Amino acid sequence: MNKRFLFPLIALMVVAGACSHGNAANKEEPRKTDNLVWVEGGTFKSSKSNYSGKNITVSSFYIGKYEVTQQEWLEVMGKNPSGFKGGNLPVETVSWYDAVEYCNKRSLKEGLEPYYRIDKSKLDPNNKSEYDPLKWTVTINEGANGYRLPTEAEWEYAASGGRMSKGHAYSGSDNADEVAWYWRNSGDKRLSGDWNWPLLESNHNRTQPVGSKPANELGLHDMSGNVREWCWDWYGESGSPSGGSYRVVKGGGWIGDVSNGEIAFRGKFEASGYGPDQGFRVVRGE
Repeated sequence: MNKRFLFPLIALMVVAGACSHGNAANKEEPRKTDNLVWVEGGTFKSSKSNYSGKNITVSSFYIGKYEVTQQEWLEVMGKNPSGFKGGNLPVETVSWYDAVEYCNKRSLKEGLEPYYRIDKSKLDPNNKSEYDPLKWTVTINEGANGYRLPTEAEWEYAASGGRMSKGHAYSGSDNADEVAWYWRNSGDKRLSGDWNWPLLESNHNRTQPVGSKPANELGLHDMSGNVREWCWDWYGESGSPSGGSYRVVKGGGWIGDVSNGEIAFRGKFEASGYGPDQGFRVVRGE
């Protein structure tokens, strides 16, 4: 059974800023049109993160202010795979492999050194999935300045507000409806009762334009809800570099339950999987 095409199964599975530039004085700043936000590194301040109290330090990085939009995707990739069309909507129906290819191609387009080495001819021995027909071997080009996916730790650090964190359960608030698009509020009217796919369809639930909800402490939008976001990590213990069957997805999406939008929620999906609530945002190093 190939999970790449099982949309109903995907739907059921998902149910069950302000920038600190003090340390960047000698670093190249991104253009304003890049929509990148500087995140000053440090240890986890928020108790709502999986990394809280673990004495883990995150280095400084840039992260997308918004999820990658369909316009941004089209400018790099030429074709739009999204089910809900709109230039300012997040790109969706993209696999983990699609995301890393986008990162490399965007890097080349902007004169940056690609961050990933992608070998499509060699099966990744760390990929244990029964259902992934691709299993490309993707490794890191250390020191490259190109675009990449966030690690799970970087994602949680940014979503929780980094050094400016106020300890919210969701990215920017303790009230999901204030900052997140999820199954109850992503359609014509707010839904109540139990999750029901025909109900979502009749209510025209869908992705929403990026930045429509307020930002978190760092000025980042939609890190809770709208589309689930791919991370670099294999799904296992938080921060584990070892292989597995799934890659981590974070933030929940417009189909998912409110709990999926919590900063600490750990989603998983096969690298070759994709769905109408599956997107990503980009990161660059210092």
